[in-house]
Amino acid sequence: MSDPGAGPTTGSAEGSTGSPADGPRGIRALGPVGLVLAGGISVQFGGALAVTLMPRTGALGVVTLRLAVAAIVMLVVCRPKLRGHSRVDWGTVVVFGITMAAMNGLFYQSVARIPLGPAVTLEVLGPLVLSVVASRRALNFVWAGLALGGVFLLGGGGFDSLDPVGVAFALSAGAMWAAYIVFSARTGRRFPQADGLALAMAVAAVLFLPLGLVESGSKLLDPTTLALGSAVAVLSSVLPYTLELLALRRLPASTFAVLMSLEPAVASIAGFLVLSQTLSMTEALAITLVIAASMGAVRTQVGRGRAKGLDS
Repeated sequence: MSDPGAGPTTGSAEGSTGSPADGPRGIRALGPVGLVLAGGISVQFGGALAVTLMPRTGALGVVTLRLAVAAIVMLVVCRPKLRGHSRVDWGTVVVFGITMAAMNGLFYQSVARIPLGPAVTLEVLGPLVLSVVASRRALNFVWAGLALGGVFLLGGGGFDSLDPVGVAFALSAGAMWAAYIVFSARTGRRFPQADGLALAMAVAAVLFLPLGLVESGSKLLDPTTLALGSAVAVLSSVLPYTLELLALRRLPASTFAVLMSLEPAVASIAGFLVLSQTLSMTEALAITLVIAASMGAVRTQVGRGRAKGLDS
């Protein structure tokens, strides 16, 4: 398995550029950066919808519905082959599923205790740390530092007034998010199309099902709850995970991680539109810093790609 800083540049398991493993032509046209941004918008609006669902099922119930419905959809659509994979392939997809389950469970435990914006702000520290650790260029440290400053500014310069348990859950979710980035890239290289993602999601759903049943029981079968949970699954899992997996085949993990700093900005917009949460001037300034950092990371990646093209 390669170092995360090297980036998933080999494509699918077959490694052919422009193959079906890279997704439909319309999706490919977005480019890796467009895929990441589209995934971020989808997941944050799905997260806002999930907050409205929690009074019905609790945090664990929401995660169970999200993972179970998403797993069913992905398995039906992808129909992944179970044969022909090595032990290393299966080990990678199982660990990917475990990190996916942990990331979701920890995050929803966090938003059950603290507002969506601060929760995402804290969670994004995981990918930011990954961007510094995985980066091999000094300039990426500058972009990561600028994004980190924006993240803390978005949190109001400190999180003293927040529930410490909720903060701990959000930080733990961030650590799992960093692991998710690494294993999503590795899974994308070992399995064609989104087969590995579908299998990993099935692993995550099986792991979480007992927890959801214990907390919510028959509430999970309520038609309205099922409908809302299905919407959360599509917005928060099926679409973003697929788009991110495709993006990670063509985008280094370090750049992807810095792009994840846009998540607090998108979460704030989703919170305003869905949950009637407003933005202050300080938060607007923080979003500007985060976007500037993300643009810098993209320009650095584009410049690096052009330099490689000239050298080849």
